[in-house]
Parts: sequence; C-alpha cells; structure tokens
Amino acid sequence: MKKTLFLLGTLLISVVASAQVIDFSGTWKLNTSKSKLNEQFSMAPKEIIVVQKDNDFNLERHSSFQDQEFTTKDKLTLDGKECINPGWQDTQKKSVVKIADDKKSMTITTKIPMNDGGEMSLIEVYKMDNGNLLIDSKASSSFGDLAETMVFDKQ
Repeated sequence: MKKTLFLLGTLLISVVASAQVIDFSGTWKLNTSKSKLNEQFSMAPKEIIVVQKDNDFNLERHSSFQDQEFTTKDKLTLDGKECINPGWQDTQKKSVVKIADDKKSMTITTKIPMNDGGEMSLIEVYKMDNGNLLIDSKASSSFGDLAETMVFDKQ
C-alpha cells in the first residue's frame, strides 16, 4: 500500500512538473548590442511586455517605424489553437503557439495579409538564455526574407 501511494505521488509530481511551460512574463527591453538585427530594416520592438498565466499569453510590443511610435497587443493561447488579432490597416493576423516538447521554448507562427494580396509568414521562437529573453525571428513575404535574433533584458 505504501509503495502504491509513493508511486502515485511520484507520478503526480512528475506529470505536474512536466506540464509547466517556461514563464516569459515580464517587461523586456531590447539589448541591441547582444542582438543580431538587420541594418537597413528591423522588426525588433524596443520593449515587450508579456503577461503569461495558465493558457493565456498576452504580448504587448512597443515599436517605432519612420520615427513614429506604435504599440501592438496580441492575445494568444498556449493550447495550439489559432488566435486572431488586429493586423495592419484593418486586416486580421492569425497566430498559433506551439510549445516545444522540452517545455523550454515556444514557437509563434503568424500569417499577416499584405497589401499586394499575398501574406507575410512570421515565425518567432521564444526561449530564455542566461536570464535574457531570446527571440529568433524569421519573416517571409513578397518583399523578401528577414531573419533576426533579438535579445531582451528583463526590467
């Protein structure tokens, strides 16, 4: 009986521990010196705010483009279901989050409609590296391909 209870307790603890996804919550500032950004055009936000709780992953990006500041807010879920958020110029972008098997990273795949009738495909891999948030980003559209590695310091 004691062995059975011990085995059930151990199994329960391992199941709960394995179900936990790394928590990316916090306010993060872009560290340009550690990042690998494109020289002519970068999609890297200056700051991101992540609120992650249970199945919810809320992402607020503070960016600038041509000397204009703007903020985007995305509400995502960690269950692999498609999430729809406002895109550019009254479009809707569709995103799916996939948690890595080891629970140490996640990939957000987003499709964004473009003015030319095509779409941009954006793949972002989130992971932690020595206390920093690291986002590997790859974008592809009719305008070309873009790849960056963004490193953020927690505030």
